[in-house]
Amino acid sequence: MTTEILVLTLVVITALGFDFTNGFHDTGNAMATSIATGALKPKTAVTLSALLNLVGGFLSVEVAVTVTKDILRLQASDGSLLSGISPSLAMTIVFAGLIGGILWNLFTWLLGLPSSSSHALFGGLVGAGIAGMGLEGVKWDGVTAKILLPAVLSPLIAGCIAALGTALIYLLSRSVRGERKKNSAFRWGQVGTASLVSLAHGTGDAQKTMGVIALALMVQGGLTVDGIEQNGLPVWIIVSCAIAIALGTYLGGWRIIRTLGKGLVDIEPAQGMAAQASSAAIILTSSHFGMALSTTHVATGSIIGSGVGKPQAQVRWGVAARMVTAWLITLPSAGLIGALCLFVSRLIGGLAGDLVIFGVLVALSVYMYQRSRRQAVTAHNVNRDWDDNEAEPPVPASTGAAH
Repeated sequence: MTTEILVLTLVVITALGFDFTNGFHDTGNAMATSIATGALKPKTAVTLSALLNLVGGFLSVEVAVTVTKDILRLQASDGSLLSGISPSLAMTIVFAGLIGGILWNLFTWLLGLPSSSSHALFGGLVGAGIAGMGLEGVKWDGVTAKILLPAVLSPLIAGCIAALGTALIYLLSRSVRGERKKNSAFRWGQVGTASLVSLAHGTGDAQKTMGVIALALMVQGGLTVDGIEQNGLPVWIIVSCAIAIALGTYLGGWRIIRTLGKGLVDIEPAQGMAAQASSAAIILTSSHFGMALSTTHVATGSIIGSGVGKPQAQVRWGVAARMVTAWLITLPSAGLIGALCLFVSRLIGGLAGDLVIFGVLVALSVYMYQRSRRQAVTAHNVNRDWDDNEAEPPVPASTGAAH
């Protein structure tokens, strides 16, 4: 096996690893409210979400095309690498960017913070791109239009829609007698809306990893943007990415599910249905237009909006503030990690440098997993009452492994 093929293999494996972390990091976006209200049992919820993420990965390639052509300035219009950019440098930029995204995903998961997996990935790529090519190596117009503006607008729009929807639901259902019967109907509604969010998540987020793998193949010379737009992605990329995100989703990401389901609002079925409906509508619309939207931002904005829209509901603004802080630092933090990984790889040089940063990724991933086991959050304790004095109350490690 040549060095180029070996590095490409490492990139593909790492990309699927990112896709896997994306799955368990973002499960809460679809299922946290359904689990919190009892509409679905925890294991049933993540199984349903995993299956629909799998299906969603096959529905379109618009977001994947955005990743290949609107983030980094690696190629000329004819598909060749730009002058001064060697294939090895371009491949290491993609590799280092992926590592930045994975490590930030794992760190925020350890803290139970629902930060954006999408922004972790894009931040890693942008940081590695700047480190390897300078500021001109990033397509800032694409980053602004497809990433930054949606990041600002999407949670605000989602929150407004969810607030209006929640207020309307409570207004229309106030004359319905029997709280138990009413909540039962809304729980069934939650199952449908949560399923839509899961489908939408697979449609949007699985494609981001598909786009990164496609970008690596374009660097190698095996793909072009025109080829993707005309013929779609190779089937093996779609299948592998869809499976990876589905497996990650099945593991649950219980730490983040708990924060979204219990930390922001003491949510009721009517609120959960309104929040999930608004999230699904926005995510599916953005995927259609190729916008690399953060499902985390949308879902969190919707949950907060459902709290604002319910009369006398309490929103825990301190928890929300911690989330927003994580959002603000995700792009630069993942970018810094990506840049550092690129620097280390290029300092050592060649295949050895890439193997070293891959080894660092594995070592830090194992370390964070072991740390998570000290205060495990599982399907069995994800719905315990939220302690306002702590961001994530300690629980005995004997309750089970963290996922």
